[in-house]
Amino acid sequence: MLDTKRNILLACALSALAGYVDAIGFLHLGGLYVSFMSGNSTRMGVSLAAGQWAAAAESLGLIALFVIGAGAGSLIVLGHGVHRQPWVLLAEAGLLAAGALAYAFDLPNVAVAAIVLAMGLENAVFQIKGGAGLGLTYVTGALVKVGQLAAIALTGGASWDWLPNLALWAALVAGCVGGALAYHWINLAAIWFAAGGALALSAIVAVTVHR
Repeated sequence: MLDTKRNILLACALSALAGYVDAIGFLHLGGLYVSFMSGNSTRMGVSLAAGQWAAAAESLGLIALFVIGAGAGSLIVLGHGVHRQPWVLLAEAGLLAAGALAYAFDLPNVAVAAIVLAMGLENAVFQIKGGAGLGLTYVTGALVKVGQLAAIALTGGASWDWLPNLALWAALVAGCVGGALAYHWINLAAIWFAAGGALALSAIVAVTVHR
């Protein structure tokens, strides 16, 4: 899926957006994640082992919301019509805006729920009918591909196929830096910037798709 300059740029922009949002969620939740469910699964397992049932339930709730969001994104992609990417991004922008609005009305738990749903949904942007999509809100798979493709390059294969996956990782880290700074500045209200970014990407993708 990282086979064109357009797809690489879009994937990196979305990875940066996910990093931005995840850093905000991580700081707000005190070490839990809104997009990295492997981390939440580990926290859940550790909490269960320690008999910390409330903490385990919190992790499980975040995981369930993420899965629901991923399913909702897939339903958009699998719906009738073509060019579904802008609709997925528009739905993500709406959820992020709902999260920021909920925080403005002093409903932080609702805000977090909307944000987690948005992160799950984002992973459907590159989904193809009948198959899985490209993970955009986590980069473990991308780093694995960096190592694998680098090994292929060292043994005579394509020299630079690993670079787009490294760019995904770097974009997420850069987004995390921005999200952490924004959270320390204006708390969960920083999600408004993420909503605006997703909305802008929706418009850009809609224009480029039709071209």
